[in-house]
Amino acid sequence: MRLYIRKISVKMPKSIKKSCTTQTSISSYFGGLSSSASDRNVQSGIIGNSVELCAGLKPGPRGKHKHSPNNNRGSLWKRAKLAHNGQEKEDMNCEVISWRVNEIRVPSSRGAGILSSSTLERLKGFVCPSEPQGRGPPGPRNAGGGPGDVGGRPGDVGGGCAHGGNGPGDVGGREAVAHGEMTGDQERQKSEEEWRSPEPSTKKQALSLIQFAKPGEGRRIRRGGVMKTPPGVGGEVSVTSAPCRISKSGYTPLEQQYLQIKEQHNDALLAVECGYKYRFFGEDAEKAAKQLNIFCHLDHNFMTCSIPTHRLFVHVRRLVSQGYKVGVVKQTETSAIKASGANKNTLFTRQLSALYTKSTLVGEDVNPVHSLVDVEEGECDDVVTDPPESYLLCLSETWDKHRKQLIIGLVAVQPSTGDVLLDCFVDGSTRCELEGRVLKVKPVEILVPSDLSDSSHRLLQSIVTASVQAGDGVRIEKRDSAQFDFASAMNTVTEFYCHTQDSGSRPLSSIASLESPVVCCLGPLIHYLTEFNLQRVLLHHSSFRHLSCESDGMVLSAPTLRNLEILTNQTDGGMKGSLLWVLDHTHTSFGRRLMRKWVSQPLKDAQSICERQFAVCEILESDAVTLPSVRALLFRLPDLERGVCSIYHKKCSTQEFYLISSSLSRLGVELQALLPSIQSQLSSTLLRGLLLDTPELLAPAHNFLKVLNEKAAKSGDKRELFCDLSGFPVLQGRRVEIQSVLTEIQDHRREVRKTLRTPTLDYVRVSGQEFLIEVKNSMVSVVPSDWVKISSTKAVSRYQSPYLIGRCRSLSQLREQLLIDSQKEWTNFLHQFGEYYHTMKKAVGNLATVDCLFSLAEVAKQRNYCRPVLCEGDRQIVIRDGRHPVIDLLMGEHTQYVPNNTELQGDGRRTLIISGPNMGGKSSYIRQVALVSIMAQVGSYVPATEARLGILDGIYTR
Repeated sequence: MRLYIRKISVKMPKSIKKSCTTQTSISSYFGGLSSSASDRNVQSGIIGNSVELCAGLKPGPRGKHKHSPNNNRGSLWKRAKLAHNGQEKEDMNCEVISWRVNEIRVPSSRGAGILSSSTLERLKGFVCPSEPQGRGPPGPRNAGGGPGDVGGRPGDVGGGCAHGGNGPGDVGGREAVAHGEMTGDQERQKSEEEWRSPEPSTKKQALSLIQFAKPGEGRRIRRGGVMKTPPGVGGEVSVTSAPCRISKSGYTPLEQQYLQIKEQHNDALLAVECGYKYRFFGEDAEKAAKQLNIFCHLDHNFMTCSIPTHRLFVHVRRLVSQGYKVGVVKQTETSAIKASGANKNTLFTRQLSALYTKSTLVGEDVNPVHSLVDVEEGECDDVVTDPPESYLLCLSETWDKHRKQLIIGLVAVQPSTGDVLLDCFVDGSTRCELEGRVLKVKPVEILVPSDLSDSSHRLLQSIVTASVQAGDGVRIEKRDSAQFDFASAMNTVTEFYCHTQDSGSRPLSSIASLESPVVCCLGPLIHYLTEFNLQRVLLHHSSFRHLSCESDGMVLSAPTLRNLEILTNQTDGGMKGSLLWVLDHTHTSFGRRLMRKWVSQPLKDAQSICERQFAVCEILESDAVTLPSVRALLFRLPDLERGVCSIYHKKCSTQEFYLISSSLSRLGVELQALLPSIQSQLSSTLLRGLLLDTPELLAPAHNFLKVLNEKAAKSGDKRELFCDLSGFPVLQGRRVEIQSVLTEIQDHRREVRKTLRTPTLDYVRVSGQEFLIEVKNSMVSVVPSDWVKISSTKAVSRYQSPYLIGRCRSLSQLREQLLIDSQKEWTNFLHQFGEYYHTMKKAVGNLATVDCLFSLAEVAKQRNYCRPVLCEGDRQIVIRDGRHPVIDLLMGEHTQYVPNNTELQGDGRRTLIISGPNMGGKSSYIRQVALVSIMAQVGSYVPATEARLGILDGIYTR
């Protein structure tokens, strides 16, 4: 049985036509379209969604920095904007300036001579070349306090700049400026003459970015690309888009390292760890500065901006929410170990440690639990939280020549929860089937082949536009079409599943039995997830399920989902005003996700529907004390589903692991205590099965929890993380070595006391530096000459003997090596927990189902709904005093909605034609019948006094 809904407009005679001809949506009861929707700057689009950003100075506080469209004075000096090959790059907050490839022109002299005193003071320190000069030879390495990775910051030691002057190496806030040939007065005089010159000559007025270079930098400046002074006329600058054309010695060691990593990951914004902060370079810095509202400035050859390390997760989430792919580059060496090695004077080695997009926000850097808990409690308002659904969708298109039809393959994976959806279907030119599936999945990122058809491309672009207006843009990335070929994809799939050693992994035979369009999606998806080290989510067959199986669920097409406002309203794309909003009273994140699946795909199996209804009925009518106790366990739980999956990916922090494992252990213990009452008091087969199985599934969590030191786990100290080291011989041996060095240092006190003739002397610790020998300044004469003074005050001086210096160096090396070993053991520990991943995932799924059943019961109790009677095999829709569920809830306690009756029989009245004036409630009545039918097959009670319904195969609307 199928339900067809069609609204027909009939033209009425002018004599009876009403003056009001407009018709509003149901969702107009609760708000209008957000006026700020068009102002949101959500970056989305094909291939990386790159946005051209203006380089230059950060706007003033609270957005007071403005540019008048009719006033060009001074704007050119505040920011320079390059566009290669004569193209212009535009931005809302900056002035568009046209540049040629071989020269840079400025406006006429209309405003050139009118500069403020503060601007002139800034210009006094810059160099203006008076005549053509070639590039001078590079200065000595680290000349004038060069920018190698030396001093000023914890971590970076060694390495220098390849030319004179200051450079953006890993130097803690120190600058050194090498002076040019002219004196300061000559420079200021010549600078003012050139800037104030009213001569109309183009050559004299040509703007050279060399004027903004610091003295001693070889008179060159770069901004993402390369700019150099040609051997021709002075003051003109040639621009080239090839950043490698400059000699390698022109870059600092850090810049060379950045360019090597950037060449491999050109589509990502790279955040490079430099001591206590992360830095962006070049175009990455300009884009990041605009999105993060931070200062971006020129430092040697690149624009740069920085963020503190402890705020990395905040800024990465903000960039990812705008559609960018963000890479985190970390130092792979520690200072103590590097200082003792042969390469102690070289740059710290760095490598890409993680990549993040909207669908792959899984990792310790972006999910610090102690911070996200503060966000949920409202203590931090600048963190972008995860969306309820974060699916990565991959599409492939195959043209069947024999049947002359288009077959679309679809694979959707949610790396943060481990869910994998498969589908293969035939679609027409309107792509209605594809649209319906995309609306159900609601992906945040879509992978498509580069040769995607125009019809599919237009559909996806319309979905992107709608998502941008709703404030959550979808990221679309095109991949090489060769990856979507069946032969190439099958090779990738075969190699992936043949070389995996995980227990319970999906057998290759079951993969080979999949439809070829699905395999064509699975291959590129494996390639893509491997870049993020998240490919393990595709290994196990228990995570795979078909998205749309007509034998299991009701068919809800894209127009039906949209017009009936099942998942979102049509006003602003939000959840309020939708059927999901009415039914979702869950208390857990994993329960909320499951409720969305229930609403978007109602059941067709009468037995499964009745099991849900019977469970809801027992929750409503039972007086058992067990049910309120079970309900209380679901309050204030973390997102266990995402937490377990993060552990499985081995990207979990110690804080998150302790929070997840302790919650699972507590749930298991408390449910175990409720087992006797559950068995004796509950009669629902569904509830009994869910609650009786869960404690056994959660039992392994307690064994992992008791191994950990609670204090160290909450603080993130991996060196003291494990209580019993009997199972960790490497850590045990390293601890013995450290204790041996500490004993030697303590034994050395006797010699120090004897030398200083102070029997009670003990070591002191000042500013984090241990084992200092503190001596009063009046006794400095007895201090041996080979002791090294570390610090001093007016009263005392602090020393270390040569023996102490050597032992402290060894102690630092051993401690850092212990940290490295602890990280390896921690990864192995997470791998061991991952063997129970599917057991834990099943337990969390049981809890999510219980949460959804409690939610349906709460809705039925609050709104006085009735239990519908399902008539399997009968084609009928009989509703007494039915109400529209959304309008009924929006009107609240006023009870202004007039109930309606509906009676449709397979062997009787099969069609109803609804007529009436505009705004008379025709659409509401039609939608009411459809929504009541959907609620009944979800397993919910319905807003009526009586309902007898047959099983519907699908609902179709226009």
